[in-house]
Amino acid sequence: MKKTGFTLVEILIVVIILGILAAIVIPQFTEASNDARSSALESDLQTVRSQLELFKVQHLEKYPWEILASPDSDGIKGLLTARTNSAGDIMPDSGNPTDYPFGPYLEKFPANAFVSGADATAAISLGTDDPAPGDAATGWYVNTEKGKFSANSDKTKYPDHIKL
Repeated sequence: MKKTGFTLVEILIVVIILGILAAIVIPQFTEASNDARSSALESDLQTVRSQLELFKVQHLEKYPWEILASPDSDGIKGLLTARTNSAGDIMPDSGNPTDYPFGPYLEKFPANAFVSGADATAAISLGTDDPAPGDAATGWYVNTEKGKFSANSDKTKYPDHIKL
């Protein structure tokens, strides 16, 4: 009676070939994940920057942080995600939309995928550093002197091709 099956050597050869293929393919998936996060960050930067410029045009050449008495992350996000009038007043729940013709500029404020921590990803810090500090304490940074909105991620975490 003849037994059929694979020898130990044949099984080892197959395992080695599968290991080599895995070593080639897996890093490409890892890089695809980073590329997707980079693309999302670039898209979010472009969207927020364009909406900030639209806000400025509609609010007497003032950015959200210039309208607020005490500018902070929540105030800026509130102005960009709500209906406002030219003075920058947010429409109350019982307000008339015709009295608040501007906005909302963003449906929701984006999170920075390169920053960890649920509270920090969509938070905005304000200052005069240029470029952004890159400390990842918040997801976003606004240079209040230049009106420049940028990511506040650790610069080593994303590729150089991202336009900050």
